Amino acid sequence: MPVALAPLPARSVVLSLMLGSHPDRMRAAELIRAGAHFGIAAPTLRVALSRAVAAGDLRRSDGDYVLGERLAARQRWQDEGVEDAERPWDGSWEMAVVVVSGRPGPERAALRERLARHRLAELREGVWTRPANLRRAGIGDPVLATFAARPDGDAATLAGGLWDLNEWSRRGRDLLELLTRTSEPARRLAAAAQLVRHLAADPLLPGTLLPGDWPGAELRAAYAAYQGELRDLALG
Repeated sequence: MPVALAPLPARSVVLSLMLGSHPDRMRAAELIRAGAHFGIAAPTLRVALSRAVAAGDLRRSDGDYVLGERLAARQRWQDEGVEDAERPWDGSWEMAVVVVSGRPGPERAALRERLARHRLAELREGVWTRPANLRRAGIGDPVLATFAARPDGDAATLAGGLWDLNEWSRRGRDLLELLTRTSEPARRLAAAAQLVRHLAADPLLPGTLLPGDWPGAELRAAYAAYQGELRDLALG
């Protein structure tokens, strides 16, 4: 299925620039200069900045714009998908089991989202797991009991049942081709935004559990190169 691609609205351009910025602070002049590159007039971009601050997506700090708390957490999650987050793997798995019942629906949904953001997959209702190969803090939720585990069966078969690795790989290659062949700045930014969202959904499995043609490293290198383009653009 072809990847749909349309230029991002002004507010999404601003947030994409901020999410891709390291350190995550930019001056108004930098954002306006970058916005002009993507065809956004300065008054329109200033309105987008004001609305992003009002919504809590951005905040002001010493005259600069910085990410609000929610988007700062999203940036950390995205960065984990782009950077090397792995450590040597000894074959063990993390397991988190929900041990508290009768919680309201919104709480259950929030916990599911949090576990997915930790790149765990649901083995069965209330039981989540993944290989223990990532450098990150534990989940630390009082409704969970967490364990170190080791599957009796083939770990690669288990991983293939928990994540649709072939579909992730296929879509990743489509997005890489899209970014590579797109030159118009606004559409190129939209392609990069789709690519980084896709990288954020990478399960980051050990290499021994991945298909032989896994494109993760190639996708991360392509997005890192685009981040360099954005930094150069903002700095003029």
